[in-house]
Amino acid sequence: MQEAELHDLSDDADYAASQQEGSASMMRCDSSKLSTSSETEGAEIVYLKDNVAIHPTQYAFERISGRLKLIKQGSALFMTWIPYKRQSTNVKLSEKDRNLYTIRAVPFADVRSIRRHTPALGWQYIIVVLSSGLAFPPLYFYNGGVREFLTTIKQHVFLVRSVEDTNVFLLNDFQNPLQRTLSSLELPRAVPIPSMPSAPVLPRESTSHENQERTDVGISDLFRESHGNGFRPLERRKSNQSDDYSHKPSDDAEGVAVQSPVAPDPVEKVPYREHNRDGEAATNVGTFELISYKEFDKLSLVWGKPRQPPLGLEEWATFLDSEGRVVDSKALRKRIFYGGIEHKLRKEVWAILLGHHTYESTYAERKHQRSIKKTEYETIKSQWQSISPAQAKRFTKFRERKGLIEKDVVRTDRSLSFYDGDDNPNVNLLRDILLTYSFYNFHLGYCQGMNDLLSPILLVMEDESESFWCFVALMECLGPNFNRDQSGMHSQLFALSKLVELLDNPLHNHFKQNDCLNYFFCFRWMLIQFKRELEYEKTMRLWEVLWTHYLSEHLHLYLSVAILKRYRGKIIGEQMDFDTLIRFINELSGRIDLDATLRDAEALCICAGERGADCIPPGTPPSLPVDNGLLYSQQDEVL
Repeated sequence: MQEAELHDLSDDADYAASQQEGSASMMRCDSSKLSTSSETEGAEIVYLKDNVAIHPTQYAFERISGRLKLIKQGSALFMTWIPYKRQSTNVKLSEKDRNLYTIRAVPFADVRSIRRHTPALGWQYIIVVLSSGLAFPPLYFYNGGVREFLTTIKQHVFLVRSVEDTNVFLLNDFQNPLQRTLSSLELPRAVPIPSMPSAPVLPRESTSHENQERTDVGISDLFRESHGNGFRPLERRKSNQSDDYSHKPSDDAEGVAVQSPVAPDPVEKVPYREHNRDGEAATNVGTFELISYKEFDKLSLVWGKPRQPPLGLEEWATFLDSEGRVVDSKALRKRIFYGGIEHKLRKEVWAILLGHHTYESTYAERKHQRSIKKTEYETIKSQWQSISPAQAKRFTKFRERKGLIEKDVVRTDRSLSFYDGDDNPNVNLLRDILLTYSFYNFHLGYCQGMNDLLSPILLVMEDESESFWCFVALMECLGPNFNRDQSGMHSQLFALSKLVELLDNPLHNHFKQNDCLNYFFCFRWMLIQFKRELEYEKTMRLWEVLWTHYLSEHLHLYLSVAILKRYRGKIIGEQMDFDTLIRFINELSGRIDLDATLRDAEALCICAGERGADCIPPGTPPSLPVDNGLLYSQQDEVL
């Protein structure tokens, strides 16, 4: 470890001020040494703090309060956070949901870093990042105690402060280049792990369902380049690999050796299907044909209207009046939902779907707006272009973000003709747009994954300014995916767990029994909207379907449920644990039948109805964030 890259905690005012407090804490904790015959020999509680909370949603009143402990056992230090059995917070969160976030006996040998946050308003919180690059949800200290927490850790393990960020405290040896890269990318800011397995058997709060090796699954695995994304846009559409994956032996959900009994799919028992086998069902989005379950693949649901050809230029003209306004936006969104858009038309329609232009705008108004926005874009871009080398040396955040962007863009979709080759100008445009966005939204900046979201937009728009503003519009909805406090990812994965529980309780129970309720294996799906799971053309088609918000603005959650249900027999039958499941999910990349899965997602959304909507917390991406003053309530009951 190079000393020049790290600062010891002794230069930290908080650390110095807490020395006396920490020593007192150690004296208090000495008396807490575990000694009864039923407790693990040699385990000692060296730090204990009550009223430390996790926020599963963006609302402070729905927080889960609990007790944080540091436990010394031999030469090893462990951290636990156990929620209180009785909570006086919002009743919507069941005891089962609260236990989902329990942290049991995490060894500090597996901890990469601790990030401390001290907001001007609100409470201090920390994010514990594991060596694999994964992170726990933020722990909010409602009654203070962050300084004492760090002091106690330093007394038992090697802890130093990063020279690059004074709020990041590093543990263990990080000469490994991969670990250093993961840290600099700050990927854990968007990686929630509501529940991690225990390592040792510790007193009172340990369980029998523990898996020490789960943290071996790292961000590098989640972000590995998929083989299914190697198609050049529109140049290889003649490939026969598009929608036949469900028939491949390795992907056949029925053609596997079932090792354990598989509970029946509860969706089969929807009452109206049994009584209206060959009839129709009227819903608030139209009339749907009800087809016998046995007439189709066993994994199919009550299918809605079949997919249609993409929207073409001639049909697009029928949706516009003489001045270019969209006459019936709902009808247009419905048409795109069922068929997508021809590629040559995407440039015009995507700008409207994303909200860069309004449905009511005319040809002339859109042209005028493009001119104004181009000037505005150039103004923002000039802010970072004018930074001199001397200024850059004194502008750490700019250097860090520029470095991360430059590393990422050179490996973004380089198999596509639009981005391949040395000194490709489109790669430079990716870099410039992302750098400009980091100045436009300086608070959010840049995180890995944003490059994946921008790439198809630039390919379609073929214009730097228009691509930037369409990306800005998209990030208004998906920006919370990259929040440092992980609120966007938390709310989506929490909603997904509730939807699976509603629509397939046996599958949900399997995840519960195998410590998979964090649904982290679906993380990449949520973060970049299935981009690494589909061929490029299909990714663009899925995105334009999602952007219609026709059935639900959270259709991507129902799409996730549909994929899991499609492989439920294999998942349950082979008793997949977390590590096996995340590998299996990653191997689905390039093998998802998009049309069939969209139809399943449509059926699930309709079947779930209002109960499904109730599973999704307000403000869950891609919804716009809810700001009603309840985000950080300053009042808290002492439990």
